[in-house]
Amino acid sequence: MESKDYITLEDQYGAHNYHPLDVVINRGEGVWVFDVDGNRYLDCLSAYSAVNQGHVHPKILAALVKQAQQITLTSRAFRNDQLALLYQQLSEISGYEMSLLMNSGAEAVETAIKLARKWAYQVKGVPPNQAEIITMEGNFHGRTITIISFSSEEAYKDGFGPFTPGFRSIPYGDGDALTQAINPNTAAVLIEPIQGEAGVILPPQGYLQHIREICDQNNVLMIADEIQTGLGRTGQLFACDHEKVRPDMMVIGKALSGGFYPVSAVLADRDLLELFQPGDHGSTFGGNPLGAAVARAALDVISSENLSQNAAELGEYFSDRLAEIPSKHVKEVRGKGLLIGVELKHSAGGGRRFAEALQGQGILVKETHDHVIRFAPPLIIDRNTIDWALDRIFPVLTMS
Repeated sequence: MESKDYITLEDQYGAHNYHPLDVVINRGEGVWVFDVDGNRYLDCLSAYSAVNQGHVHPKILAALVKQAQQITLTSRAFRNDQLALLYQQLSEISGYEMSLLMNSGAEAVETAIKLARKWAYQVKGVPPNQAEIITMEGNFHGRTITIISFSSEEAYKDGFGPFTPGFRSIPYGDGDALTQAINPNTAAVLIEPIQGEAGVILPPQGYLQHIREICDQNNVLMIADEIQTGLGRTGQLFACDHEKVRPDMMVIGKALSGGFYPVSAVLADRDLLELFQPGDHGSTFGGNPLGAAVARAALDVISSENLSQNAAELGEYFSDRLAEIPSKHVKEVRGKGLLIGVELKHSAGGGRRFAEALQGQGILVKETHDHVIRFAPPLIIDRNTIDWALDRIFPVLTMS
């Protein structure tokens, strides 16, 4: 079968909830992926940062195979010999005392929301069912009903109401707006250190520190969604580390499994996570031995291969070189580490045509919010490969 055959089948039998580029991938290796027609592409999306370690990393693959040959799922009705080791590793790498394992990033965000509400009622003394969580305009935390309830993107909400109450949205990057929004029922502030899906939007310098200070002053929890920005992507282990900010809860996922398996987690200290009692929360697959073994190996790779440092050094190089391209279409190049957004002028005609043109040059990217091209290759990329990519990006960004 050729690509066109798979595309026809997918369009006929699959729900049309995505608008992918017409490339049918069947193999990956490091920073490269290959389609069913034998073409090779540089992956500059990394499954939205899920494959920071590169495709089919041999160490993570070996851990997956070894564990799959022993036991894959026990449910949390019983204990397994991998989960406790992952708990320990997460605490050692993050500095948080405890963690709670889930599967998808959206599940982890929902977990953090539940925990913040329980803390508000049991610790802060908010009246029952009155807790509020402050969120940011332009956020993207997932697509469950509760999460889209506080999205400012109308396309994500259209046709899916009624929505979950208890959220208040404020402008991203505006500390004064947060101060004004807090009231006695405020339980938490939920924030992305960098808004990836919104177009790689960076807040003003010092903003995260300001959020931390406001939360401390008002007895409000700070929750950081580091699902896309965490685990090395921005040049630090966590994006919050750039401002030396420690949220009360950290939500991680994606690269936590190196792209092999859905694994996510909420990290927090004991006084928070011990509020959950048996029966309060759970997941059949959350914390399963296969996922835990994979996550342990994925974390080892991030540490042993110095991926955060590589992202910092090569991200700066990649951003600087992109900014040098004399393109009439480019409005701004911005980012941190290897999370880079190229914002196009509206006169450029949208990012889709540039993504398709880059596909023709052997580079896979995805436009976001119509006018931003996101460059986020696996963190194992080297300078020679970036130079190879730049030689192909140049004619695309300078086309008529």
